[in-house]
Amino acid sequence: QVQLVESGGGLVQAGGSLRLSCAASGRTFSIYAMGWFRQAPGKEREFVAAIRWSGGNTYYADSVKGRFTISRDNARNTMFLLMNSLKPEDTAVYYCAAEKSYSGNLRQLIGYDYWGQGTQVTVSS
Repeated sequence: QVQLVESGGGLVQAGGSLRLSCAASGRTFSIYAMGWFRQAPGKEREFVAAIRWSGGNTYYADSVKGRFTISRDNARNTMFLLMNSLKPEDTAVYYCAAEKSYSGNLRQLIGYDYWGQGTQVTVSS
């Protein structure tokens, strides 16, 4: 099992920045990739970004490309999401997730085996 704990959410004005963290514990050696998803009120959970644990290849949703940066610190088993130029439409609960093995598409929720509890990000206009 892998446990995931997010932190770093909060309230920020439009144009501001936040950095989210996701700390993994347990059988972290089994992680193939990790990702960030978000869910706004009344909407489905959507892909934000993902990173392969070995090699560091990154993937982004078009809506955040150029504004958000995903990274990881293998030694600390921690993943980060640096969010710049935040917009009110970025307001959501942000979840981190981990895959044990390659699912074929890191942008889809169904491939992820473990999920955190989420952290709220609110961007005011």
